[in-house]
Parts: sequence; structure tokens; C-alpha cells
Amino acid sequence: MKVLLLKDVYNLGRAGEIKKVANGYGRNYLIPQGLAALATPGTLQQAERIREEADRHRNLLNEELAEVAENIQELQLLFAARAGETGKLYGSITTQMLANELTEKLDVEITKRQIDTQPIRLLGMHSVNVRLTIDLIPEVSVVVYREGEPPENYMVDAQEMAAEAEEVLAAEEEAAKAAEPKASGKPDKEEETAEETPE
Repeated sequence: MKVLLLKDVYNLGRAGEIKKVANGYGRNYLIPQGLAALATPGTLQQAERIREEADRHRNLLNEELAEVAENIQELQLLFAARAGETGKLYGSITTQMLANELTEKLDVEITKRQIDTQPIRLLGMHSVNVRLTIDLIPEVSVVVYREGEPPENYMVDAQEMAAEAEEVLAAEEEAAKAAEPKASGKPDKEEETAEETPE
């Protein structure tokens, strides 16, 4: 179905644009939320006016929130958490937790819908996008550290930590396999070639 966007929609488009969307997405979300209207000849005549109004409104918002965006980029959020040996959390740091922490630190209302991340499930340092407007999407640094340990130990990229943990697990698995007695009665390839090689 084709819709006319009445408001900016992240990852879809700006107000005043005509977009083709899945029927369910349009009918169940965009239209009931007042974010879009069905693209009819009548609504299409309003597209230019909607676009101009939205541009004016967006520019004002961008100016107002520019300082908030700068403050977000300078922030570092710290979360103590319980985690296993591999650095995987026993729970997760949710978008609501991140929104609450940002609201408290910035004194500006940030909702969980503005936090552009999946729940964080690994120790380490994470970069999280905060959608203030369609143009202003600053990154906040989030450090998730093991309870009882200094956060500084975890100020490295979470992907690096996960890769290291996987390497350790893989090495342990290989060592365990090597230690297992041979189940089959067949000799190793090396033994076979040794026997076949004439002296």
C-alpha cells in the first residue's frame, strides 16, 4: 500500500514523502499512530504543505536538541551486572534502563523507543544510538562491567571481548577432544602413512 507520511519515521522517511509499505505495517501501525495517511488524490495535494511544515518543525527541533546531542556524546553510562565466565550477562541491560539513565543524567525526557539497540547481553563497552530527531542521532557510550570489579577493566569493545571468549571456549573444546581416548579402532592417518612408507 502507498502512504503519505505525516511525520518523520525513522528508517522509513520524512514527513510529506510518499512511501510504499507492507499492508499490515501501514494499517496496524503507521495510520493508527497518526504517522501516515493512505495516499489518495486528496492527501497527495497536501504533501507539499506537510513537507514544508515538517521541515520548519524539524529545523527548530534540531536547533533545540543540538546541545542535548552534544551532551549525550560526552556521556558514559555505567552498569554493574552479574555475568558468566564468557562475559554473557545473566540478564540484560534493557532499552528502558538506558532511557531511564539518560533521562536522569540529562534532565531531558528520553523514551525507550528512542534507544536504537537490542538489549545488551555482554560485558564490555557498547555504542548505542539515541534518536532525538531523524537527523540528530548521537551515540552514547555504555560500559557494562562485572559486579564487584572496576568498570575500567571493561572499557574495551564488547565485540572484542566476545571474540576472545569464543577463542578461549574453542581452545578448551579442542583440548577436551584431544584428551578423549580414540573411540574407533582405526589408526590415525599419520600412523597409516608411516606403515605404508617403504624403508
